[in-house]
Amino acid sequence: MKVIVTGATGMLGEAVLLECLQNPAVEQVLIINRRSSPVKHAKLTELLVPDFTQLNNFAEAIKGYDACFFCAGISSIGMKEEKYDHITYVTTLAFAKALLEQNKEIVFCYVSGSHTDSSEKGNSMWARVKGKTENALAALPFKAEYNFRPGIMLTSPGQKNGKAIYYFIAKIIKAISPKTVLTMQEVGQAMINSVTKGYPKQVLEIADIRLLAKG
Repeated sequence: MKVIVTGATGMLGEAVLLECLQNPAVEQVLIINRRSSPVKHAKLTELLVPDFTQLNNFAEAIKGYDACFFCAGISSIGMKEEKYDHITYVTTLAFAKALLEQNKEIVFCYVSGSHTDSSEKGNSMWARVKGKTENALAALPFKAEYNFRPGIMLTSPGQKNGKAIYYFIAKIIKAISPKTVLTMQEVGQAMINSVTKGYPKQVLEIADIRLLAKG
């Protein structure tokens, strides 16, 4: 398969990228970034797009792909809802629609997070916005669309973007509550398997991601 990965300069996106590069089911990877990634590989091509809402300006470069693993995202801490909504909802939807216009049979995997609010009515701002984004993506006519809701994750071997404090906290939580912690490698494996094998649920919670990762 030929896949697109976003967020490859971040922690989860980098892990998903590394999983794609070593997986024989993946023939070619296009990373779409705002800034360049240091990762080099025979399978890998990079497209720099400063504004994801303008992806339609790169139509020829994004044609012919089977899947998109959308791992780009930011923390909502200290951010007003209007700005967070624009980055998380408006930008993601514009990107997805531009991609779909060029790839009618594409599978789209979106990373939101555990406790995302599908009702869009809860008290948590980030969860409402993520829920709105999930719902809007689910309504688009992709071949398939999956919303991944991981929680705390352990970094993958070979990662450069993993933060030591994050890894330390994740290890502690895993020791206390192992079922609530995934590895980022499992998320990447699950995304690849969602394309090759499918999954009966559109929203994948932690247990679903772990199960799908096993194939």
